[in-house]
Amino acid sequence: MASAVYEWQFPWVWTEGDVGALPEDGHRYEIFDGCLVMTPPGDEGHQGVMGGLAFRLRQAALRGCRIRTNLGLRLNRASLVPDIVVLRPDGVRDEEWTPAADALLVVEIASRSTEMNDRGSKPLYYAEAGIPVYWRIARDGSLHVYELLDGPEYTVTTVVHPGETWATDYPFPMTLDPADLTD
Repeated sequence: MASAVYEWQFPWVWTEGDVGALPEDGHRYEIFDGCLVMTPPGDEGHQGVMGGLAFRLRQAALRGCRIRTNLGLRLNRASLVPDIVVLRPDGVRDEEWTPAADALLVVEIASRSTEMNDRGSKPLYYAEAGIPVYWRIARDGSLHVYELLDGPEYTVTTVVHPGETWATDYPFPMTLDPADLTD
């Protein structure tokens, strides 16, 4: 008697078109390897940090660089929505899902509902797509800077705690104290 081999498959592989057809209910919908991931809207503190950092990035941005919040990025095996993305001046415009190749920097701001993905899956997808720098603002307010240096995975190059001033030249010259990101 021959034994049967069963291969389990997802009954549904989510696409960007499927996400576009979902109701606009304030939730963030992303696709991780064909699986839909939904997170609730960020709380007031999350929104404050996101607005503060986006403002500082806009002030420092080189001519033509675009700073966007909650913009869909098309990666190799995922379609993700970083809290903030800095786009190349010559990148595509007006796409529902922007190609990851247009991103100079992505930023995730941790909250209870996103922290595991912000520390785990998302940096792996961002690195795989070749996004050169990833910033993560932890729940304690510290800024963690990850860079693609020697290989396919990010290396933590800097951790800046609230009350410390940090200067960077990438993606453009700026100084930043994470304590200044909240209002």
